[in-house]
Parts: sequence; C-alpha cells; structure tokens
Amino acid sequence: MTRRAFIPWPDKRLRTKCEEVSQITDEIRTLWDDMIETMDAMPGVGLAAPQIGVMLQVAVVDASDARNKRIRMANPQVIEASAKMNTHDEGSPNLPGVSAKVTRPRAVSVRYMDETGTIKRGEFVGLEATSVQHQIDHLAGRMYFDNLSKVKRDMLLRRARKLNG
Repeated sequence: MTRRAFIPWPDKRLRTKCEEVSQITDEIRTLWDDMIETMDAMPGVGLAAPQIGVMLQVAVVDASDARNKRIRMANPQVIEASAKMNTHDEGSPNLPGVSAKVTRPRAVSVRYMDETGTIKRGEFVGLEATSVQHQIDHLAGRMYFDNLSKVKRDMLLRRARKLNG
C-alpha cells in the first residue's frame, strides 16, 4: 500500500466528473488499498479518487470509531435520501485549514459496485451518510463548499487562499 498525495485546490480535476468503472480489476483494488492508507493518514472518514488525481468513480469510507468498517465503492449513486437532515463540519485535504458546517440528508441508500464487482445497495446514517455523500460529490466534480451560500463559500475560499498562500 502507498500513501498518495492530494492535489491542491483549485486543480481543475477537482471540478471534473469522473469516469465510471466498468469492472473491478487488481488496479482498482490496489487503488482502494492506497486510498484507505491515505485516508487513515489524514486522518479522515472518506476519500474519493479525484482527490489524489485519479479520475475514476472510486471512493472509500470508514466513519467507524474503531476504523474497521472499510467500505470500498465504485460508481456510487444515491438512490434514496431521508427528509431528515444532519449538519456536520466538513473539510478537505485538497483545501487544508478550512471547514464549514454542511447540511445533508441524515440517511441515504446508495447503489455501488463493491470489491467483488457485485452491485450492492448500502444504507448509511449519520456521519457515514455525510461522508458517502461528500465522496459522491467529489466524483461529480463538486466540493463540499458548493453546498454553502455564495457569501459563505466566498468567505471560506478567501480564508483558504490566505492560509495556503
């Protein structure tokens, strides 16, 4: 396993929709392993492939306290979302030093391909649901701050530019 480097905002890859994965190969499995090592080193609760410059619909999530519930996803799609919302502080290693409170559905059902190539339906709640939605945003070329009002987004990006030179 290899820890991968994050691409810095405003790299255009962070604004680009990723390619679907047609099948699970050894390369995809290795990518997932590298992404888990990279996620754990942050530390974080999720990571999407474009954050490390790989333009494939591949993500990993582990929001468990014990860090033992690794979820490997290819082509994840939200198919149902709860009406009840949750607010969590979100950030990104691609834009270090800043974060914002983002409100998203508290629970989501997601269709994705797992490490065996099987199409699964996963049910996610709380922080895990937030992380899954955050990763799916990345795969679509969106950042967490796109969910903020223009005023809050502009303030966050100004603060980030000041911090990151």
